[in-house]
Amino acid sequence: MSDADRKTTAEEARGIRTAKELEAHVSWLDTFTPAALGVLAIASGIYTFLGVSTLLEDTGAMSFFAAVAYSIAVSVGIFVFWSYMLRLLPAMRSAAGFIGLTVSTMAGSLAIIAMSSWLNAAALAGSAAVELHLDRTVRDYQSALEQAHDIALSGQALGREVRRARETFDALADQERSGQLSGTAGEGAVFRVLTQKTEELGNLENQIRDQQPLIEQAFEEGNAILGRMRALTVAPGPVDQRSVMFSEESVRLAGVISTLNRYSVAPLLARAAEDLPASVVLPELDGRNASIRDAQSSTIASVLDALDQRSQTLKRAADEVLAMDPPLETAYNPISAADAVIRYAEHFVPSWAGAIAIDLLPAVLVFVLAITQAAIRSGRDGTGIEDTLTLADLKAAMNAMRDVETSMGAADAEIQRRSTGPAPLPGPQERAEAAE
Repeated sequence: MSDADRKTTAEEARGIRTAKELEAHVSWLDTFTPAALGVLAIASGIYTFLGVSTLLEDTGAMSFFAAVAYSIAVSVGIFVFWSYMLRLLPAMRSAAGFIGLTVSTMAGSLAIIAMSSWLNAAALAGSAAVELHLDRTVRDYQSALEQAHDIALSGQALGREVRRARETFDALADQERSGQLSGTAGEGAVFRVLTQKTEELGNLENQIRDQQPLIEQAFEEGNAILGRMRALTVAPGPVDQRSVMFSEESVRLAGVISTLNRYSVAPLLARAAEDLPASVVLPELDGRNASIRDAQSSTIASVLDALDQRSQTLKRAADEVLAMDPPLETAYNPISAADAVIRYAEHFVPSWAGAIAIDLLPAVLVFVLAITQAAIRSGRDGTGIEDTLTLADLKAAMNAMRDVETSMGAADAEIQRRSTGPAPLPGPQERAEAAE
């Protein structure tokens, strides 16, 4: 035998030994693989039942049996599907068959994720996802409350502009009383115009001042409601019951925010600024002579110009407040655990990974078994049947041959006996001889 032949023989022997060792391992693993697959399927069915239960609004017997039926169907489907794949895909020898079953495995895995894994994730992290939804809603409400409060305070800041305008016209009225404006001391027509606008601005200033305690009261009430909502977010107990109380508090808070929006005085000031020069009631000039009346008319015209300039200043200040972005309309929308897990999936990656892994772990076993079967076939390729026989196989074959030969000998004897007929009975002499 040449060196090449001996080398080939040694490689074939190693391949056969490897194949036999792998076959022994596979045989041992087959003893508990179906049981392990059943445990995984049952566990997935249990979590699927918990996830389905969160979706059903009715808590009666029909809903319970519906959830049980769905979870059983999922368990059976997972067990049957992976049993098929564990048996068929590793046995494929052709590339087309292997690729086809691989595509089928991927399609089945997607179907399992669609019917089971997301419900498993809802069971694992549903409560936490709903609590996260509550926390996000609290943040939105807090932002809206603070924004409404800022707008209301900005409106209150306009009171300083109104006070400055009032003080200006009040000072002008004092000057007119002493005769420094029109040149005639007293409380004539010019004084009455200035007093009229001073009182009008004073009334507006008082209205703005009266809004301040209402704004602070509403803001404090909103913060108190936010505190209760935050407490409900992390409070112990079923999240469904807390969601109901959370919804009630959110309605109250929405009302507070709406009230704060109404407390803003910017619209009122914008309208008052437009009316400030237009609402002047011009009194009759009361000068003693024409020169005094001309001076009064000229002074009133100057006062009207000052009113127009002041009204434009107030209008611009009010428009700046009105141009501020209003708080976003926030409303609490109740959400189920399953929907919350999907919406906030990026925050629950470990739960999603566990929910998918419990369903798709057998896929790893399928490909491990496929690789192992391919290695077994590779070790046996090119070898004859006589090279793969073990001592136990040889003993079994020899015993089988011995049993066959014994059976064939007995059959031949029976055939010969039937062909020769029955033996003749012995005579008297033969019987005597036999007795002796």
